[in-house]
Parts: sequence; C-alpha cells; structure tokens
Amino acid sequence: MLELAGIIILGILAQWVAWRFKIPAILPLILIGLLVGPIAAEFLSEDGAKWIEPIWNGEKGLFPGEGLYYFVSLAISIILFEGGLTLKRSEIRNVGPVITKLITLGSAVTFFAAGILAHFVFDLSWEISFLFSGLIIVTGPTVITPILRNIPLKKDVSAVLKWEGILIDPIGALVAVLVFEFISVGGDSGFTKTALMEFGKIILFGTTFGFTFAHALAFAINKKLIPHYLLNVVSLSTVLLVFVESEIFAHESGLLAVVVMGMVLGNGKLENLKELLYFKESLSVLLISILFILLAANINIEDLELLYSWKTGILFAAVVFVVRPLAVFLSTYNSNLKLNEKLFISWVGPRGIVAAGIASLFGSKLIKEGVEGAEYITPLVFMIVLGTVLLNATTARLFAKIVGVFLTKSEGILIIGASKVSRLLGHYLENNGRHVVLIDSNLTNIKKAKELGLEAFDSNIYSETLADNIELNDVGYLMALTGNSDINKYAIDKFGEQFGENGSFRLVTKDEMLDDQNNPKEGLFSQTDDYNTLSEVTLKFPSIQELTLKDKEHYLELIEITNNDKDIIPLFVKDHTGELHIISSFNKDVKDVDKGSKLVYLGKPFKIK
Repeated sequence: MLELAGIIILGILAQWVAWRFKIPAILPLILIGLLVGPIAAEFLSEDGAKWIEPIWNGEKGLFPGEGLYYFVSLAISIILFEGGLTLKRSEIRNVGPVITKLITLGSAVTFFAAGILAHFVFDLSWEISFLFSGLIIVTGPTVITPILRNIPLKKDVSAVLKWEGILIDPIGALVAVLVFEFISVGGDSGFTKTALMEFGKIILFGTTFGFTFAHALAFAINKKLIPHYLLNVVSLSTVLLVFVESEIFAHESGLLAVVVMGMVLGNGKLENLKELLYFKESLSVLLISILFILLAANINIEDLELLYSWKTGILFAAVVFVVRPLAVFLSTYNSNLKLNEKLFISWVGPRGIVAAGIASLFGSKLIKEGVEGAEYITPLVFMIVLGTVLLNATTARLFAKIVGVFLTKSEGILIIGASKVSRLLGHYLENNGRHVVLIDSNLTNIKKAKELGLEAFDSNIYSETLADNIELNDVGYLMALTGNSDINKYAIDKFGEQFGENGSFRLVTKDEMLDDQNNPKEGLFSQTDDYNTLSEVTLKFPSIQELTLKDKEHYLELIEITNNDKDIIPLFVKDHTGELHIISSFNKDVKDVDKGSKLVYLGKPFKIK
C-alpha cells in the first residue's frame, strides 16, 4: 500500500516540478524512478533492495508475474488512443509540405539510418536494430511543448515543431508496433510465409476492430444512447475492450487497434470529442506519472551497465548530430525555411513518453521470448529519451539565440473575440505585416475569420490550454475585444503577463465610458467607445481609414474630434517606418507622432475645415 501511494504522490509531485520549472515531465519522472529503483538498490538500501520494486524474482513485488506487462499494455493503449484522437486529416493537409515530409520522409530516414547505426555500433541483429530505430522516431508534444513554451520563435518554426510532435506520435508508435509484430511472429523459422500471414492477421484484426468499434461508439454517443455522466467511463471501457478483444483474436494487435480507433473517432463527427479529449488527457497524466516511475524503477543496474561503453556515446551523438539533421534537411529541401531555422529544428528533437513506454513494454516481452539482443532495447531507448530531453531542455533557448531564430521582440497580436469588429481589425493588421491570432468560443465567428484568411481557433478563455499553445510564442500584444466586460478583464488579468509584454488592452466598460474620472490605463482606443459603439460604427462604415498627420498637435486635434463624433473611432498610429502603435484610452500619452505618421481610424472619413 505504501509503495502504490508513494508512486502516485511522487508522480504528481514530478508533474508539478515539471510545470514549475517549465521542463518536460518525463525528465523528473524517470529520474525519480531511477532513484527509487536501481540507484536505491545499489547505493541507498542496506539490504540492496529497491524502494519501489515492480517485479522481484519474477513472482513478487507490486506486479508479480505478468502483472507489470498487463498494466503497461493497458496504460500504453489509453495513451496511444489519446494520441490517435489528436491526429486529424485536415491538419495533415493544412500544416504544409514541410511537416508532411517530416512525418513521412523524415521518419523513414530516422528509421533506416538509426537502425543501421545500432546494428553496426552495438552489433545487434537487424530486427532488434530496426525496433530500436522505430521507437526513436517519435518526438511527442508532451516533451516539445514545455521546451518551446518560453522561447519566442517565428510562427513557422514553432508550428513545424509542434505539429511534427503531434502527428508523428501515433505514426512512430505504429511503426514500432509493426516491427515488433514482425519480430514476434517470425520466431525461429525466420520471416517465412507463415510469419507474413500472422503479420497480415495482426494488421487485419487491429484495423478492423479499431474501425468498427470507433463507429459503434460514435453512433452511441451521437444518438444519446449513453448518459452524459457515463460518457467518459464508457469510452474508457470501450478502449480497453477493443484492446483486449483484438489481442484475443490476434496476439499483439491491440495497440494497433486503439490507435486506429482514436484516429477514426478524431476525424469523425463526434459531438463530445473535446470533452472526451479533456478526460483522456487527465487520465493520461495520471497513467504517465505512474507508468514511468514504475518503468524506470524496474530497470536494474545490470541494464544500465550495458550502456557503460564508448559505443553508447557514439550512438547518441550520431542520432542527435547526424540522423536528426539529415532527416530535417532532406524534409525541408526547397522549402521556405531559412538555414538557421532548419538548424534549430534539427537541434530540437527530444524523444518522449511513447518511445520510453513502448520500449519497456516490447523489451521485457522480447526478453521473455528469448530474442537475442532484446536486453538492449529498454536501456538504449531510455538513454536516447533522457539524453535528448536533457540536452534540448538546457540548450534550446541558447541555441535559438546562437543561430538567430530567437525573437528579441514579440510583435504578434492576440485578439480575444472574433466578432466582425475583431475580424476587421485583424485583417488590417495582417495586411500591415503583423501576426494576428483570434480566439473565440463561437464557432461561427471562427469560421468567418478563417474564411478571411485569418488565423483563428476555438478556445475557452477560462481553459488552461491557451497558455500551452506554443504557436503564440511571438505574441507580445493582447487585445480583449469581446462584448463581455468580465471576460475582457479576466483575459487581461490571466494572460496579460504572458501575451502582453508590450501591452495589454481591453475595451472600456459602459460605466467607465460615462465616467471621465475612471479612465483605465489598459483601456483600448477611446474612453468614449465601448463594444456597442464599435459594433455600430463597424456596421455603418466597415472599413479602416488612414489620415496623414502633420505633428503631435494635429494628432491631438483629431483625437478631440473623434471624442465628439460617435462615427469615428481612433485605432492606431502608424509611424513613418510603417510600424503600428495601439492607441489606448490614455491617447494623450501616445509618442512617436511626427510628420509622416498616420492616424488609423474606423468610421466615416474626416471632414477637415
């Protein structure tokens, strides 16, 4: 009981430490596991016992016999199902040829190059070598996101790394699963006709069960056959059912089945997909916390001693400095990415949770089957995971500065709300060279924004997911433009520090507009205009005008006119270099107004006497 409680407590503590210090959770999880496992046994325990012993002498410990294998299998199935849910066909089409090549050509380069290296460096069989290379294909979002979250990068670079991690997770897992199945069904007879038939059986049952149960579950959810309070637990039990049933019909086909099931559900018309994702995400955090402490604790000193060789350093260096750059440069050939951007993408390639979890699962299974060289799988993959995570977590920010992809000033603008007013402003800002992102919980507004070519996504301002979006790394201005003053104030309070380093603004409220003495410094555009007046002017005059200024006095004169004319609302000052400066309700404080600057405003044209 103490060990079980300790694993959960230590796991959640590791997650908190990862959040607090902005590092991938896998790093403290594995380090804690090694500490309470092989390190404790070798250096800390008087009797040489591990503090947490998943398996002891084969039949004792927390998971005696096949218990650990079953738990790891079920946990990985749930994690891979969640990964499958995030894999959308539309994302593959829209993220561009670079990402498509990275998850196809890049994966192939990594698979063959790393496999060849493992074979010749460690003298492993081709089967084990390619299982190792299949496992290190993946670069999961759970390890990339914490590394990049606080590195201001050009949008294209952060987007490539983010979507590569999301899309390649299930793909890498699928490759590893297929290689493992090929090894398992090969047996002593080699890759015979019988082995190929078994391999085909695994693919057939895995895809069939995943596809069929995904449609059945979607039908039950959309037809309201499952009460809302049972939705998440029924979905969880269905995932476990698919995994177990597929395993019964074709051994080792369960992981393939749950990946396919997740992909089908994620690309279907499922009304409660977002809610299902939130539940699976929370469950995955708990499972990952338990899983990796257990897996690291289950490693023995003898396993780690296998890595105590110059061969380990050669393999790690080759994977990081040769294989990853080769895959990236071949995948980005003839793309719009610059050399320094390609170098940074080549540097950031941390392996993640799926790689370590499946490695431990497959490694232990193949060892029991007596496959030669299988004892190298788990320690080698753990070495790549820990090494790449530690390397990238400590050097990514510095390397970004060295190669020149680090943005010294964040000029992007995040607009809360995607109403007609926000879309009009966003379109003007985009046309003037600013990166603009609109967020709204109204899907109709999001759709209209995207039709204008604007970057917009559905998000709840009260959700934590907004803070984790690494594509907002270049955002330095925050503009809250919703019709709800409470939401506007909440957005400034919660996200002002993260996304408003150069300025956080919100529309004034009705009360503030009527009270001359209550003019908030974060007030946007004008104290005489709130959301209603902005919307009314947008309906009557849906265009943004520019007027050349003579000097600061001329600017102040025009501002006075706007205060007395409800059909003219000042927005920005564009200086002679073309840079835009947001006007706040404290508009008299605006600087950089000189000859050649322009007043940017919404509404009817000025009539100057």
